[in-house]
Amino acid sequence: MNRRLALGLDYGTESARALLVDVETGEELATDVLEYPHGVMDDRLPDSGVKLEPEWALQDPEDYLLALRTLIPNVLKQANVQPEEVIGVGVDFTACTVLPADENYRPLCMDPELRNRPHAWVKLWKHHAAQEEADRMTAVAKETGETFLNRYGGTISSEWLWPKIWQVLNEDPELYDRAARFIEAGDWIVQQLTGVDARSACQAGYKGCWSSEAGYPSKEFLRALDPRLEDLVGSKVQPDVHPLGAKAGELNERGAELTGLKPGTPVAVSVIDAHVAAPAATMVRPGQLLMIMGTSLCHMALGPGDREVKGVAGVVKDGILPDFHGYEAGQAAVGDIFVWFTRHGVPASYAEEANREGKSVYDLLEERAAALRPGESGVLALDWWNGSRSPVMDSALSGMMVGVTLETRPEDLYRALIEATAFGTRRIVETLRDQGVPVDEILCCGGLAEKNDLLMQIYADVLQTELKVARSSQACALGSAMWGAVAAGAGSGGYDSIQDAAGKMAGLRPKTYPPNPAHREVYDALYAEYLTLARYFGEGGNDVMRRLRALRHS
Repeated sequence: MNRRLALGLDYGTESARALLVDVETGEELATDVLEYPHGVMDDRLPDSGVKLEPEWALQDPEDYLLALRTLIPNVLKQANVQPEEVIGVGVDFTACTVLPADENYRPLCMDPELRNRPHAWVKLWKHHAAQEEADRMTAVAKETGETFLNRYGGTISSEWLWPKIWQVLNEDPELYDRAARFIEAGDWIVQQLTGVDARSACQAGYKGCWSSEAGYPSKEFLRALDPRLEDLVGSKVQPDVHPLGAKAGELNERGAELTGLKPGTPVAVSVIDAHVAAPAATMVRPGQLLMIMGTSLCHMALGPGDREVKGVAGVVKDGILPDFHGYEAGQAAVGDIFVWFTRHGVPASYAEEANREGKSVYDLLEERAAALRPGESGVLALDWWNGSRSPVMDSALSGMMVGVTLETRPEDLYRALIEATAFGTRRIVETLRDQGVPVDEILCCGGLAEKNDLLMQIYADVLQTELKVARSSQACALGSAMWGAVAAGAGSGGYDSIQDAAGKMAGLRPKTYPPNPAHREVYDALYAEYLTLARYFGEGGNDVMRRLRALRHS
């Protein structure tokens, strides 16, 4: 009897992966990873060497297609699987990642004439150069009383769809005219596989200000932003949006050629990479909070009703799971901060010692930081190295450290940075609870949750909550595979609901992280100081961070 398998494609910030999963048992049969050859382009364009302005972050869509051509055949070969055994395919993608394309969905940067034009390339989620457009959009929405603004904590992010499109129009109007459409990269991958432009309710809702009740922002609002944007929806942005779990289409001949899978295989509507992890981590009810812990940190919660929660990055009906309102918050940098610190804040002697002992610099720092008691370092940090997402919603903010002396060591700074990110998470949890979104269980997934025991214990101590970790180390790819099984449906060997899929394919690890009650008093005191700093530097007390950024740009 043939096995029933689902394939999950997970497109992250630096790499893509494929995961092949047994639909009945959740067994992960094979996985493969591709580091994007072009990575994140934040300095210069490839080939032409055109210099990019500050806050830019671009990618090459050829890297995304390379992932399809290599990863899927590799996992089929690893597991000795026949293409007809794969009953469904799911796709997740980091968002908001915006791709300008021609009428045939060919990315404009693939046109040799346009490769030296920065706006022809894919704008990654952490492209923050559209801040001026985001600020103006927020101001106009307030002036015109747009109700959609209430679903996003009162602020539009420079990471989202409309500011990025508007930046193209403002800075390269000729290229804007040549773009037949602007499409989320996740939706574009689905289109490349199926030939169908099936926009995702998840990506449209959280990153495009769309709702099932009102659709995208109105033509009148877009005209108020800029008369040239009035007809954007319906011309360059596909207005039809599809719910999670829906079948976007089936693999066409091109999709089959790209992947080695069988034509006609169902493909699910795409999902944001963070949101797709929810069912894979057993998140299926209100009261559960999921933390996806990697380069950034995303927080997902479910609620039974539509609450306007200040400080969240978005609330979307059916945006995470059907029949619930999904609340999203997040921190724009967590793992990225630790990478920055090990590259620029650790002396060579630490690297040499780690090398002698056969361990990484991270391992050495973790060992030394773990030997410190809470508060022993005397250092406190703000975790805004890549701006503040929730609850301040301002990418112009930056990081800081207080309490550094001539006696401060790298492990003191490293622990303070971990604690700062934990304090940022505590503020988000309190923001949700204070405004009526329940949080009674915290689930975790991602590389940091699996690899950094010190970080997990600090988070548990700061939150005073037991932390549970998803069983799969590939929660995003597993979630995509689960949605692929739902797109196939029970009649084709899959499932008719994501809850049914979670009951068979998802699970948690036996190891958990209970809080240490002895650390509560110190962390409560440090958190109070964190809040004082955060409010002073982020909410009007002193705008020095914004002024410094303005000087840098000038």
